[in-house]
Amino acid sequence: MPRKLIFLGEQATQYLKQAITDLHAKGTKLNAIQFDEMESFEHSKCLPLSIPLVVQPESRKILGFRVCLMPAKGPLAGISVKKYGRRADHRAVAASSLFEELKPIIHPRATIIHDHQRSSAIISDQNPKYPNWLKPHFPNATHKTHKGQRGCVVGQGELKKIGHDPLFDLNHTCAMIRANINRLFRRTWCTTKRADRLALHLAIYVQYHNEVLTSH
Repeated sequence: MPRKLIFLGEQATQYLKQAITDLHAKGTKLNAIQFDEMESFEHSKCLPLSIPLVVQPESRKILGFRVCLMPAKGPLAGISVKKYGRRADHRAVAASSLFEELKPIIHPRATIIHDHQRSSAIISDQNPKYPNWLKPHFPNATHKTHKGQRGCVVGQGELKKIGHDPLFDLNHTCAMIRANINRLFRRTWCTTKRADRLALHLAIYVQYHNEVLTSH
């Protein structure tokens, strides 16, 4: 990753932190957020990465994200262990860090929504973990879940083949991220070599997304 992009990524990371600080200073308390995880990989699909993401409904502004390690699943699980050894699962820690950062600007009784079944179609045993991740930070919040739907090709899986998607704001944002960051394309030769560089790339996009794409 060129030094210029690293510099811009670090600046964008500070921008996102400052944006949360500014919202907190204004006394902002959001009544609803949408949470889910995207998936990518570093170097090989046997080395997957999770991207926990929080989006503000309606405005579709990205409030925060993390990039962390996760173990491979399905047919790739055995191959991954054999080739690279057992891979750590940092999703719970990453989600906890993200929620703790956003806690000052979220109402204690907020409605927190995530796609309960979309993730399970990928990782069948992950769904029960979401309430455990959320509860310590938002014990009084209303946690609603919505059954996932089949993805449409044009949205690379994020957009759904249904008339009304309760998680459209989140899914549309995820589709935009994949469309605008080449290393996150479903089919691409551009791959992430380091998780921290992906985080910097995402930070640059988030600043552009929040300041330009969703500013009106």
